[in-house]
Amino acid sequence: MRPLNILIWHIHGSYLTAITQTEHNWYVPTKVGSPEGYAGRGKDSTMPSYVREVPAEEVRHLLLDLIIFQTPQNYQHDQYEILTETQRQLPRIYLEHNAPEPHPVFSKHPVDDPNVLVVHVTHFNRLMWDCGKTPTRVVEHNVAIDPDLRYSGHLPQGITVLNEFRRRGRMVGFDLFEQIRQQVPLTTVGMKSDEIGGIGEIHYRYLHQRVAEYRFLFSPMRYTSLPLAVVEALTIGMPVVALATTEIPTVLEDGVQGFISNDPKVLIERMQFLIDHPEEARRMGANARKLAQDRFSKERFVRDWNAVFAEVVS
Repeated sequence: MRPLNILIWHIHGSYLTAITQTEHNWYVPTKVGSPEGYAGRGKDSTMPSYVREVPAEEVRHLLLDLIIFQTPQNYQHDQYEILTETQRQLPRIYLEHNAPEPHPVFSKHPVDDPNVLVVHVTHFNRLMWDCGKTPTRVVEHNVAIDPDLRYSGHLPQGITVLNEFRRRGRMVGFDLFEQIRQQVPLTTVGMKSDEIGGIGEIHYRYLHQRVAEYRFLFSPMRYTSLPLAVVEALTIGMPVVALATTEIPTVLEDGVQGFISNDPKVLIERMQFLIDHPEEARRMGANARKLAQDRFSKERFVRDWNAVFAEVVS
């Protein structure tokens, strides 16, 4: 298809890096007074050259083909502040990253408009959100990380990748992490993780090289979309230990790419098994990498998104 001119707000840096692999002309509005802009330009930027930052007040002068919202703020407020009336009539997509809140069954999506397409990142999310008369699609994840990076697992510890772990609390399993690390060597990396004895924040470009050193990834999230950290671990060939909630049981097979359970005692036993048996961790890691290549590949991701773009602009 021809390259499209697409406006997207920068909400999730790792997802922005992934979706811009489609090689259209991407425009990212910048906040007034932001020294780096939304896309985080600079020496460590992972954004390709065809992703352009545009001051919000100049967006109205762009010749756009498509608008992508990612938050209620984008949809309910931002579009009326920076888009012209004509631009607001363009094909529109709402990219929904999250499982429904506050209730998993009765939450109504902020978009209820047959002229907008809601794209979910998991089938669980699509099933649970009440999107009313809005059409929906699912495009599963991909992660744009170094394709040559490989799991080593030489450190006999687990690692959890989460930003602001303590603040986000029970929903992301902070209490479980605190409970389990009393019995199993675990650490965490991400924003403010140093405040709870973790590694601290590492730039996305270098994060996975560090994560790959640990024996397994632990995902303690009770209720969430499929965590990108899990897809990243699978991609580098790393076994995953996770709660068997939301989309995880449709992705991981217990004992194949790692272990899943809703019983903390079982999770502790399985973590200790991986620490004591590095050869089994490597075997499961190889299974994890094959799963990522089959289900979360860049080629499939780009193909699915281009199909969605072709549908909405036709």
